[in-house]
Amino acid sequence: MIIILLGPPGAGKGTQAGAIAEKFNIPHISTGDIFRANLKEGTPLGLEAKKYMDAGALVPDDLVVRLVADRLTAPDARPGALLDGFPRTEAQAGALSEYLRSSGRQVDHCVCLNVPDEALVARLSGRRMCRSCGASYHVVYSPPPAEGRCRCGGDIYQRDDDLESTIVNRLKVYHEQTSPLVAWYGQAGLLRPIDGQGTVDEIKNRIYAALGQG
Repeated sequence: MIIILLGPPGAGKGTQAGAIAEKFNIPHISTGDIFRANLKEGTPLGLEAKKYMDAGALVPDDLVVRLVADRLTAPDARPGALLDGFPRTEAQAGALSEYLRSSGRQVDHCVCLNVPDEALVARLSGRRMCRSCGASYHVVYSPPPAEGRCRCGGDIYQRDDDLESTIVNRLKVYHEQTSPLVAWYGQAGLLRPIDGQGTVDEIKNRIYAALGQG
């Protein structure tokens, strides 16, 4: 079973990806992990991607698809895979579909976690980190024991990624990139829209039900 996981920053994809992968006994594959593994091992694909990355350029769609296709040939991915962070464009979706078809496989589901932007901004902009130990807090849901101070005694700070202006821009980019993919998989009858608000277990159970495992 090949599952695509879509969702905006802060929607909880990382948490749900682990649960889905465990439920179906398939690997959780992210493009970031693939890039890091190929760069570390110095594979031909990794070295090719490094040329673009060193030049500050985007890695071309065809190379990204080849990296993902190569990962899907690994023994642990034979039963299927959960793809997180790929595809990002219609061109990548089309190339992935073509590759899977040539190997007798196909995308079975595209799970899309939907959370209103205003809820995501509140969720992400409230995050705080400890400079010393890296502990994570939230000013509303999980505040530090003392104002500006971690339990280890370190300083609490807000990452640049969690500034409201940065979050709004990240969401804008996500919607621009993802809208075509939602339409793509929707037309193919593969889209499984999920309400991404609620407890972790509530959202997980909605996903399982959408995948026929409720």
